[in-house]
Amino acid sequence: MKNMGATVLDSQSSKVEFRVFAYEKKGVALLLKNGKAREQVIPLQEEAPHIYSVIIEGKGLDLYYKFRITDEGDFPDPWSRFQPEGVHGFSQVINPQSYRWQAENWKGKDLDALIIYEIHPGTFTPQGTFRAILEKIGYLQELGITALELMPVAQTPGKWNWGYDGANLFSVNKNYGTPDDLKELIDTCHQKEIAVILDVVYNHFGPEGNYLSVYGPYFTAKHQTAWGAAVNYDDHCSKFTRTMVVENARYWLEEFRFDGLRLDAIHAIRDESKIHILKEIVATAKAIANKHQRKIALIAETDENNVEIINPPEKGGFGLDAQWMDDFHHVIHTALTAEKQGYYQDYNGLEDLEKVYQNYLYTGEYSHFWKKNRGTDAFHNPGNQFIVSIQNHDQVGNRAGGERLSALVDFSFLKAASGLMFFSPYIPLLFMGEEYAEKNPFLFFTNYEDPRLKEAVSSGRRDEFMDFDWGAFPDPEDDRTFYRSRLTPRSNWREENEAIFNFYKDLIHLRKTHPALCHLEKKQTKVQVDQKKKIVTLIRWHQGYQLTAVFNLGNNKVELTPPRGVQILNSEWKKYGGQVEGETKTLYKGNLLVIEEKPPA
Repeated sequence: MKNMGATVLDSQSSKVEFRVFAYEKKGVALLLKNGKAREQVIPLQEEAPHIYSVIIEGKGLDLYYKFRITDEGDFPDPWSRFQPEGVHGFSQVINPQSYRWQAENWKGKDLDALIIYEIHPGTFTPQGTFRAILEKIGYLQELGITALELMPVAQTPGKWNWGYDGANLFSVNKNYGTPDDLKELIDTCHQKEIAVILDVVYNHFGPEGNYLSVYGPYFTAKHQTAWGAAVNYDDHCSKFTRTMVVENARYWLEEFRFDGLRLDAIHAIRDESKIHILKEIVATAKAIANKHQRKIALIAETDENNVEIINPPEKGGFGLDAQWMDDFHHVIHTALTAEKQGYYQDYNGLEDLEKVYQNYLYTGEYSHFWKKNRGTDAFHNPGNQFIVSIQNHDQVGNRAGGERLSALVDFSFLKAASGLMFFSPYIPLLFMGEEYAEKNPFLFFTNYEDPRLKEAVSSGRRDEFMDFDWGAFPDPEDDRTFYRSRLTPRSNWREENEAIFNFYKDLIHLRKTHPALCHLEKKQTKVQVDQKKKIVTLIRWHQGYQLTAVFNLGNNKVELTPPRGVQILNSEWKKYGGQVEGETKTLYKGNLLVIEEKPPA
């Protein structure tokens, strides 16, 4: 299929082609405006059934446009690259060749090397822009992360949103900056050896500003989802939806040079086609990686513990590279907080730790929360196929008060929790702010322009988490909800913030450099749990190198005989906000002690 939307054919002569899919329409025209010039209406020709196009020349590239559908109205381009007036306004022509890339030799990162830092672009800095993120790349380098993950950047309604209500798949969110601003952020990260991953949403499209149904059957009543009618991947005229989604993945990976995509809630994608849409996306990503000799990762979010998603096609799988592993988060969270509400009722904390370092926790067992058997066996899948976290936007933001772990457990246990993650044979993901024990919440916030949606999202939020005894939810539509979710500037950090930041820095450095940790091998990982004393011993080894991490997850001091070797890290050292110096045999509450044993010289 030819390029859809507005395509710059020649920037010098300002030759632009417009093309749109408009199913069974009487006619389509281009409503065009250039700066303050009056609007022009230019008819489009039907070049093929339901496909309309026109080429214009000599009108400049500073063009704003809509498509006028006969007897129906004027609407933004569904393939718009930029919506400077928001989801309801005019689309803008964007010349993708305007940005000059600097990191031309960038080839990406191996999965094993990823230490991912997830951010919401609007709350990560006071300005909430791509350019402001640029100013903090030095901070990210200091921390030691190797990959930045952006929550969705497609255009959403209003001033702010988490990003999962994107109404224009191809349009960079104007609240964060321009397409070239985003390219500069990615380019600069690559120059600093940081990969960039984008969160994309193909299981539903946002409710406001979503004009897809005007243009054609992009949705189907064949399936139902939590958001209503499903995206049409397998019903009449589904090829147009499939093409849009596959080309959107190509757009981010090829034109913006993202190093990977995190596919949101793939369990909510309904597709009974012979070739599932996910397999088409995988094939497209692999073709781009081969063409440009770059490493590209496709990461799935799914709550089904379905190993088929990450198994290769020759084993009957979909071939995605990795997936988020909720079980790991839930086991550690319940071990530290003892929460048993909602989906946490299926987890028992300490007693589940041994299994979750080798496999999903649920590998086919009955889930009381889901009221069905859940999961498959992932024992033989390598560790680099799983992304684990102790905090992420979902697990923090989907609480009533948006409480971070720092608001739920004592300071010392934050360090133990991070150790449990970084010592795992999986890919670690940090959520912005956890590295210095941010206390500000991360709340669910929206800014719809439609009054009915404003009310619906406020009431719906209360209903969604009825199984949790979390009290009243802050209103997502209240501006204060957004402002409360912004990070604390470093200039306002307290002593304990600097202390835990130092701990994260050293722990990440150890993770990146020590052979026992940077090789993600589950079969060279051993976990022992003393449930009575609440002591966890975690051993990782590789080619004679061995690290032993001992965690005290209880509230009492414990005297122990440490394994032979050198103590190289202790979360109770004074530089990490603790109370000791040097080697110790005492494990304080929340204490993490790391002992190194090297092979004989």
